[in-house]
Amino acid sequence: MEARAAAARELLLAALEDLSQEQLKRFRHKLRDAQLDGRSIPRGRLEGADAVDLAEQLTEFYGPEPALDVARKTLKRADVRDVAARLKEQRLQRLGPSSSALLSVSEYKKKYREHVLLQHAKIKERNARSVKISKRFTKLLIAPESAAPEPEALGPVEEPEPERARRSDTHTFNRLFGRDEEGQRPLTVVLQGPAGIGKTMAAKKILYDWAAGKLYHGKVDFAFFMPCRELLERSGTCSLADLILDQCPDRSAPVRQMLAQSERLLFILDGADELPAPGPAEAAPCTDPFEAAGSARVLGGLLSKALLPDARLLVTTRAAAPGRLQGRLRSPQCAEVRGFSDKDKKKYFYKFFQDEWRAERAYRFVKENETLFALCFVPFVCWIVCTVVRQQLELGQDLSRTSKTTTSVYLLFITSVLSSAPATAGPRVQGELRKLCRLAREGVLGRRAQFAERDLERLELRGSTVQTLFLNKKELSGVLEAEVTYQFIDQSFQEFFAALSYLLEDEEAPGAPAGGVGALLREDAELRCHLALTTRFLFGLLSAERMRDIERYFGCVVSERVKQDVLRWVQDLGQGRPTAAPEGSEKPEALEGTEEPEEEEGEELNHPLELLYCLYETQEDAFVRQALRGLPELVLERVCFSRMDLAVLSYCVRCCPAGQALRLVSCRLATAQEKKKKSLMKRLQGSLGGGSSQATKTKPQASPLHPLCEAMMDPHCGLHRLTLFRCKLTDAVCRDLSQALREAPALAELGLLHNGLSEAGLRVLSEGLAWPQCRVQTLRVQQPSLQEELQYLVGLLWQSLTLTTLDLSGCQLPESMVTYLCAVLQQPRCHLQTLRWRQRREGCGHTASQPRVGWVPGGLPWTLQRSTSGVAGPSRVTAPKPSP
Repeated sequence: MEARAAAARELLLAALEDLSQEQLKRFRHKLRDAQLDGRSIPRGRLEGADAVDLAEQLTEFYGPEPALDVARKTLKRADVRDVAARLKEQRLQRLGPSSSALLSVSEYKKKYREHVLLQHAKIKERNARSVKISKRFTKLLIAPESAAPEPEALGPVEEPEPERARRSDTHTFNRLFGRDEEGQRPLTVVLQGPAGIGKTMAAKKILYDWAAGKLYHGKVDFAFFMPCRELLERSGTCSLADLILDQCPDRSAPVRQMLAQSERLLFILDGADELPAPGPAEAAPCTDPFEAAGSARVLGGLLSKALLPDARLLVTTRAAAPGRLQGRLRSPQCAEVRGFSDKDKKKYFYKFFQDEWRAERAYRFVKENETLFALCFVPFVCWIVCTVVRQQLELGQDLSRTSKTTTSVYLLFITSVLSSAPATAGPRVQGELRKLCRLAREGVLGRRAQFAERDLERLELRGSTVQTLFLNKKELSGVLEAEVTYQFIDQSFQEFFAALSYLLEDEEAPGAPAGGVGALLREDAELRCHLALTTRFLFGLLSAERMRDIERYFGCVVSERVKQDVLRWVQDLGQGRPTAAPEGSEKPEALEGTEEPEEEEGEELNHPLELLYCLYETQEDAFVRQALRGLPELVLERVCFSRMDLAVLSYCVRCCPAGQALRLVSCRLATAQEKKKKSLMKRLQGSLGGGSSQATKTKPQASPLHPLCEAMMDPHCGLHRLTLFRCKLTDAVCRDLSQALREAPALAELGLLHNGLSEAGLRVLSEGLAWPQCRVQTLRVQQPSLQEELQYLVGLLWQSLTLTTLDLSGCQLPESMVTYLCAVLQQPRCHLQTLRWRQRREGCGHTASQPRVGWVPGGLPWTLQRSTSGVAGPSRVTAPKPSP
């Protein structure tokens, strides 16, 4: 194939070089109207082009062999028939008869599928080794997008069944475009997840399985893989038809007929979060598949369904970006890629090592390191760990110097790879590494993933050791010679090296990039999109332990100034955020029974969680505590917590300073789980063992919130106020939270607002609050029902030595309950100072002219306070004025 293409390019260039200047001018003029499959080269590309330029444009636009047909026909129209005849004769001699006749769509389908199978049968690993995709692909957990938390119903709710995550097998891939609950088939499916989780690999496996006839049989005739990042870096303009032809085995594909049946096309947009927001000049989206436009506009047209609205779209994006894309997608169905289960991790180790003995040894070795094993849920991190373990085992070393973060794993991998260089080359390799980091930094800030040879030559990296180790070479065929580009072995490595550059290179050094760390930590949407992972790596590298590693391995002294700049940025970020509403004003009283308004974008809401991830990467308690002093209240809204999210939040809570407040609003605390079948033996034990035996009773399983509750009990935790609003607290969560209330050293205020508590859940929380060591002074409960359990709560708490304020203003209490509360407040041993509640409108049995203590018609909120004389006696009742 390559030999034929080279021969076609030679024939074309020779024919055009035979033309005189006048003939070449006529050829250019006629070429403007020359079409193949309805497409012609834009006129701007032809102005002033010489023979070499024209040959290159023809080959690039139509392909080598179809370009010969276009050139021959244009030569005849330009009245240069002798050259056209000679070109036809030479072509027959060197290439045989013309194959320009278009195959039908049905005939071309088979040819295209075979081409896809051939092109994607093997994948290149990060070390440039090619392996079969069917052997290396390990199934991932994919869960449908969690629905937004619903408003609380009046009354308790049952514990929700954990959402099922399915393995990414053929059945799961087929279900992606299945009918939803309303019977509608989605035309856009979004696969989202963090960097390295396996989105691209899953997308390529979908393409490969489609070509093998395993997916979307009878529904999709052609599937095309669109790597957004690469396409955005293409210079010039192109049409969707051009992008399709680029993936076909030849340029004679029946594109027009293929596009005419767009409902049978599948476009896989990999890395759609790289697409920039449309600017004013791009207000009109691309709607014509043959219109030549910038890659961003063409891909944006596909994404928004302005282009081929009936085609299927499979979009992959990082987890931080769906909120930014949401306004451009039409009725998307989202799924979350959650990486490897523990069982899948083991399968991956066996596939990587192949040798069973070495795989088992490596797997057990890593599994003993609990935190390192947990990080392996991300496939790319798992690959890094396997690579490092293989090298460490060969050298008889261990992984004791690894830490708990992704940053430490990446750093260990890089130092392990560099250790293969001779010791005498150490200073030279260290200098090359600084330049490689500068290249990565330029690319990240400029949104470039591919680099030309001149970029490497400018930094003296061409042929260097680090180029061989960390850059992949890619050759693109041109008219006269191949075009060579380089890119990092993985995008996340480019982002890691970019972060490392801020520590290896002094800002004041000659040739250092301008802007310093401030260019990275700019407070705009970019922080949460393509700069988010680089920022996270930067935080991880700033820990004292990592900085010592950098100085030891890379032979440089790391300035503390970068660390102080980052700390100042976090504190300034906290000062710039809007002040949270004071306790007690989450929602106006008049609106307590209404639904929460939907948020327009999900992006802004997740920004605090991304910042917590950055702090987690440092694993430096003092730094995190100092940073959080600038963020007196952490507010997380509408987050569906993963296990890693909760681990990050728990660590930051464990390190939080005195006076810290945490508010979780409409968050989902139940994690998705795999559906596991009980073994036959366990089922027999369950049925025959007899439920009456106390010994057979299983221990209550820890809730997803268990890590956070453990963090609250840490002696150094300074969490002062915790508010849970519309989080649907299950009984298991209440058990763990109750235990935390008994031991939390600084928790003085607790808000439980519309969380769908069950009777059992409220009772177990009451027991924790009544514990003698509980330090809660202010308790706010908003629960529309469960009056009996509230009475149980008050009955336990009225003798609490610490509780001084009890706010039940969202509970709509009956008169009997109010009478009971007033009696409790008058008890000599009651330490409560303030009691608030809301009265029910109906069923009171009294009138305004016959008021009783603690009751008022009309359902107004009331506040009841003890006399300040220190002697138990009549209570003072005050009713705030109703809002106008």
